[in-house]
This record gives sequence, structure tokens and C-alpha cells, in this order.
Amino acid sequence: MSFAQAVRTENSTATSSSASGMDRANASTAAAFEEQHYAVAEVAELWNLSTDAVRKLFEQEPDVMVIGDDQPRGKRRRYRTLRIPRSVVERVYRRLCNPCLAELHTRPGGRLP
Repeated sequence: MSFAQAVRTENSTATSSSASGMDRANASTAAAFEEQHYAVAEVAELWNLSTDAVRKLFEQEPDVMVIGDDQPRGKRRRYRTLRIPRSVVERVYRRLCNPCLAELHTRPGGRLP
């Protein structure tokens, strides 16, 4: 038996709970990687908004990829690139189009009055 086969055999005999947890983590990472990501300018064009407005909408959203320094050294302005997954664009769009549902998510218990 080669070393690679031994490693595969050892990995396949791992406990099912930890293996399934790792499989789910790998699957979610792969799904996030394969999902289409938009630039700020693309979303701004789609929604007919300024890039500044889109940046403010998405900068603090979970799952948005932010590339760059929060506090650059010696520069007056920070240079940050946002890459926004399609699922986040859809989530924010639904929230903006239906403020009643957005209120549901912010209230404790998620219930309407």
C-alpha cells in the first residue's frame, strides 16, 4: 500500500460526525467560491445608484469580501475593494424593497406587531 492510499484510508475511517462537519464546511466554502461576485460599480450600474451609495450599503454586510487596509500607513485615504456575492446582493435588495420584512429581522423574536 502506498503512502497516499494509506492516508486516504486513514481519512476515510475518521468519525462520521467530524467528517460530515468538514464536508459541510468544505461544501459551503466551495459554494461561496463558485458564486458570482460583483464589483461596486456593477451593482451601482444595475441599481442606478452612485458607487458611494453602494459602498455604504454593502461595506458592513456579512459575507462581503473586503480587500485592503482599514487604516493605511501614511496615506490620507484608504483604498479598499469590495466584492459582493450574488446572494448578498439579493438579500439587500429584498430588504430594501420590502421594509416590513427588514423590520421582522431586526425585532426580537422576529414577529410583526
